[in-house]
Amino acid sequence: MNAPLLGKPVALRVANLADEIERARIGAFVHDHPEGTPFHLPAWSVGVARGCGQKSHYLVAEDARGDLAGVMPLTEIRSPLFGNVMASAGFGVGGGILTHDPRLVSQLDEAAWALAQQRKCSVMEVRGGPLPGPEWSVDDTRYLGFVRPLAADDDAELLAIPRKQRAEVRKALETELDISIGCHPDDVAAHYAVYAESVRNLGTPVFPRSLFSEVLREFGKSADVLIVRRGGVAVSSVLSLYWKGTVYPYWGGGTRAARGLRANDRMYFELMRHARERGCKHFDFGRSKVGTGPAAFKKNWGFEPRPLAYYDRVAEGAKPRDASPVSPKYSLQVRVWSKLPLWIANRAGPLIAKGLG
Repeated sequence: MNAPLLGKPVALRVANLADEIERARIGAFVHDHPEGTPFHLPAWSVGVARGCGQKSHYLVAEDARGDLAGVMPLTEIRSPLFGNVMASAGFGVGGGILTHDPRLVSQLDEAAWALAQQRKCSVMEVRGGPLPGPEWSVDDTRYLGFVRPLAADDDAELLAIPRKQRAEVRKALETELDISIGCHPDDVAAHYAVYAESVRNLGTPVFPRSLFSEVLREFGKSADVLIVRRGGVAVSSVLSLYWKGTVYPYWGGGTRAARGLRANDRMYFELMRHARERGCKHFDFGRSKVGTGPAAFKKNWGFEPRPLAYYDRVAEGAKPRDASPVSPKYSLQVRVWSKLPLWIANRAGPLIAKGLG
């Protein structure tokens, strides 16, 4: 039910996410809101905080009756390399202010900014939702989102894929590859090995393995890992979330062998099949930067891009955070990282990546 319009400021506080009743209240509010995302859920805030050793602050607004009227998930991300930032939502591609009353936006905005200043975070990043206020800069040219409906069955799904990519998927379906889906620690280990190699090859540090374990723990039956193997060896893997009839393949990748085997094509087609079996109606391919290979890959699958609006606010005298691996100033570091022995990248990467958010 929509919260009533408010004639005066509501009570604003930081929620206690250790309280199961509090978490359930927030979860119900997020679920019922049409703009709610998995990244607004308490499960996400708790999972990423535990997984990366960062601090979660979850703002809630309550009306005079004590009913929830708005929420804003915040993650305090501290990094000796990239500075301190308050993000909504940390380590997610979505987030921001969630409320039925536009007059609450400015109140949640100012409370979040005050908290950021109190916690010595000179930068705030808000990933989606309404524009928090006039002090914020808007970036709707850097990132694209990709979502489309799932087809009724495999044959219809193939026809929904443009011809050139469809041919690649058909070849992948004819290749001898084994598919498994689960949440067992062995699944997490196999997924992490594949994902770590994938991001090393791209020249970026890998997140801590605990991030994946904690997110899977928090989401329970609403998350799983799909692994593609050849001869018993994992070559592609993706960790996905399931939320309100949509599957979100979030952390995925493949080894060097995956390309020749078309294992990534097989992985995403199998995930579409699995998501339909779970009752999903939509496939959210996540975000990609404009003009990149991943964005082109998703377009090839028949996904139409839509701009994503992100917001930044920077304290006076401070500079915006630049932690993007495609930034020209990191081009040398990216090239060097992609050549590191995997064991070195896997040991050093989490120390860096847990501060990226």
